[in-house]
Amino acid sequence: MSPTFAVTADPTCVEIRDSIENARFELHTATPVEPTPVEPRSAEPTPGDRGAFYFPVDAAVAVETTAVEVPKLANVLVRTREGHLVADNADHADRSLAPDAYDVELSTAPMKLYLSVESALDVRHDEASVTVAFDGPTEVRMGARSFHDRPAGTITTTPDPEGAMRAISHLGSALKTTSPERSFPTLRGHPPLVEVGEEFHAPENIEPPDTGIRLELPADYEHVYPAASLAYYLGAAVVPADEPRLVTDEGFAYDLDRPPGYEATLGRVLRQAFFFDCVTRTEGYYRVDLHEREAVEPLVDLDFAALYEASPAERLAAYLSVPFETVAEHVPDWNLTTDVMATPDNAEVLPFVASDLALIRCPEHPTDASVSATPDPLGAFFRGDGDADSRRPAVDGSAGVETDDFTRSTTDAAPVDSSEDDIFTPEPTDTVEHAWVGEGFPVGANKATVEAYRRRVERSTPDKSSIEIHVVCNDERMTAEGVVEEFYGLRDLLRFDVSVHYGLTTDELADLLGRSVDFLHYVGHVDDAGMRCPDGHLDASTVEEVNVKAFVLNACRSYAQGEALVGAGSYGGVVTLSEVANSVATEIGRTLARLLNCGFPLRVALSIVKDTVAPAYQYTTVGDGGLTLCQSESGSPLHLEVQTLDSGRYDVDFRTYPSPSHGLGSMQKPNIGDVSERYIASGVVDSYELSADDLRSFFELEVLPVEFDGKLRWSDELSVTEF
Repeated sequence: MSPTFAVTADPTCVEIRDSIENARFELHTATPVEPTPVEPRSAEPTPGDRGAFYFPVDAAVAVETTAVEVPKLANVLVRTREGHLVADNADHADRSLAPDAYDVELSTAPMKLYLSVESALDVRHDEASVTVAFDGPTEVRMGARSFHDRPAGTITTTPDPEGAMRAISHLGSALKTTSPERSFPTLRGHPPLVEVGEEFHAPENIEPPDTGIRLELPADYEHVYPAASLAYYLGAAVVPADEPRLVTDEGFAYDLDRPPGYEATLGRVLRQAFFFDCVTRTEGYYRVDLHEREAVEPLVDLDFAALYEASPAERLAAYLSVPFETVAEHVPDWNLTTDVMATPDNAEVLPFVASDLALIRCPEHPTDASVSATPDPLGAFFRGDGDADSRRPAVDGSAGVETDDFTRSTTDAAPVDSSEDDIFTPEPTDTVEHAWVGEGFPVGANKATVEAYRRRVERSTPDKSSIEIHVVCNDERMTAEGVVEEFYGLRDLLRFDVSVHYGLTTDELADLLGRSVDFLHYVGHVDDAGMRCPDGHLDASTVEEVNVKAFVLNACRSYAQGEALVGAGSYGGVVTLSEVANSVATEIGRTLARLLNCGFPLRVALSIVKDTVAPAYQYTTVGDGGLTLCQSESGSPLHLEVQTLDSGRYDVDFRTYPSPSHGLGSMQKPNIGDVSERYIASGVVDSYELSADDLRSFFELEVLPVEFDGKLRWSDELSVTEF
């Protein structure tokens, strides 16, 4: 299941594929090459160890050429064989290096890519690519490491809080380092799985790290579950106590039951420890110009060079000596809050939630939450000027004339009261994404299940090289949404196989659900009987095995059918909790298609849709909402917010989002002008004032969503006349 290397029809193009992650990248050579597999050696290479990689790789090949071109403006980090960083192209300046043994790291790719070479180097740039040239025909070793990470094993624990404590104490065994570099997503590792049984058992290869850090907590689920992410990241033991505290073997103690409350305090400690690790790691293997370090260094009395060499317990004590309020505005936006109901079985979901570094809450039973009323699909939410081509919901509360739009339910009956279907509104969060593990269907949150999470790590290599997408339209009045076919596959470095079907019968739709398909975009009607077909209804709960990995069910009240698809084998998808009008559903479907094609995870794509297209509509995700259809061209998915200034220039916010391939702790550098700083890639990394020419040049690099003067647009559709 390692990445593979192959020459395409062009003998100067080496294709690197990670089939498990649906990821593909290309490196171009100056001369035709024939890749030869080589041993992916990496452990502590010595200067005379020809071809060794400084960092681990899963697979490697050797080619002979005079230059390697990266068809993106990738970040290039050059190290000596001893690991010393000698060049960083963040400023996009050309540079030359004397002959030596070098390890070249190529960032931005959807897998970790390295070149190992002994030669002089010239790093050259043009408008859309980077070239690494050598001093003649040279053997170049290309190495790749997948972002996919499997748990090392499964821990069995007892169905009680003390058993959950013991299991959580082992989550940190997955950390590949306890140095500040653990803030890099590829150096954390996936925690071992947990299953509830009759007695505790942990495999011999799963040993907690010795960090000298403990979380002393009352032995109840409401205190234990919220600590899972923090315990994993710190490599901390979790032990019973009367009061919740964080303590170290060196005598440091930190009260966890302080304002603004226990769960919020755990979240602050996690965010603060992670943030300072990101800053401190700039003293290690990545001595880069990090924006966040420059911002906070004048605010705190910390010696980051000394902290890099300190023990985990010493670093943590120093980090927590700084009031959170001092650095709060510089801490990256956290991407996920997960609500986990405090039941014994939900201990099994904690490894996945911790792997996401989610902020964890234990809510009350959903019946105690407020119930969200189903919107009137033809009333206040749907107003327009009567023009069929411009029908859309009024999101600003303004009045208008009702249209002749229709809903995507199969009957004209009044919507069922939400309370009867256990639809509820959970407590809001201040994170970008929100997941719920428990009973009911949460409005505005991802209904997650442990089964869907397990499929995330159990994925196997598919038997095809393209991303297979099927668009199904089962109502001729909804053919306008069929154009989503055009939005899937608009990528240079990926191969898509997109098929459109109209009027599938129940047998044909069931057959499609049973096939190994990457994505299904369903357009049509759904009701209690299932998905409507020309010859009746197909109830997803009657389909024994579903092999469609992910889906959008763009129909009224499709959540039950979506949950059935996940229960039968799908990883996750987007569904609705209410009636939806056809015109709005069409616009949402098109927008989702484009966002998924740009590499946004399901939850994030839906969040952008709600913020910019139709905030009143109750779309949600079921299963693994962190799933992506393909990788982003930028590494981390990117969303611009652009406002026109009176000067004729533009104020541009660069907003990034963590993804499976570039999780929390990844770095991003906007490819604009002379910007050379790197940023922690989560949230608005910075704001820039740009000219029209600067903005146009950036838009030419890739297709991405742009919120332009309050409306969601796309970089490839914004015309010159609009600037």
